[in-house]
Amino acid sequence: MLSDRVQGKSCSRYSLLFLLSDKALSQNKTLREKRDRMESDRRVGVAVDFSACSKKALKWAVDNVVRDGDHLILVIVRPEGNYEEGEIQLWEATGSPLIPLSDFSDPIIMKKYGVKPDPETLDIVNTAATQKQIMLIMKIYWGDAREKICEAIDKIPLSCLVIGNRGLGKLKRAILGSVSNYVVNNGSCPVTVVKQVDHEH
Repeated sequence: MLSDRVQGKSCSRYSLLFLLSDKALSQNKTLREKRDRMESDRRVGVAVDFSACSKKALKWAVDNVVRDGDHLILVIVRPEGNYEEGEIQLWEATGSPLIPLSDFSDPIIMKKYGVKPDPETLDIVNTAATQKQIMLIMKIYWGDAREKICEAIDKIPLSCLVIGNRGLGKLKRAILGSVSNYVVNNGSCPVTVVKQVDHEH
């Protein structure tokens, strides 16, 4: 009788252990699914101004960061007032709508936003779209590049950002401030700065 009672307790203890391990397994599975879902929703931003250093940053992001299933978002900041009159004024505060890859090569659509993508940048994004299963989008802002890139990180929102470094001289950096340094210090997501070496200027 005593042994039955002990055995009963042991059985119930084992049952409890099995229940706990089942619960832990289902929680782990839920966490894994959530993590996979978050990873599949990755939005990789690249700050682009069509300069040599931004093209290098874009190429680096495509080769080293972007994976199948990612959204690759080109963040472009134009000087204030550099656009045609009309509906663009409505977007000055919030930035343009999200512009799909199919519109990147359309000079009429791009002129409306005051943007003229160069052939090399178009080649990098078209090659990326062909080689990887990614969604390519452009978002244009008007104003101060430092503030608007940080705004893009929060509003889009971006999972991470890649930005080029023009390698300003000490005097220019003191006067203008470095956009990449500002974004590294104030951006709310991981920021990778792709440096341009002197002979590439």
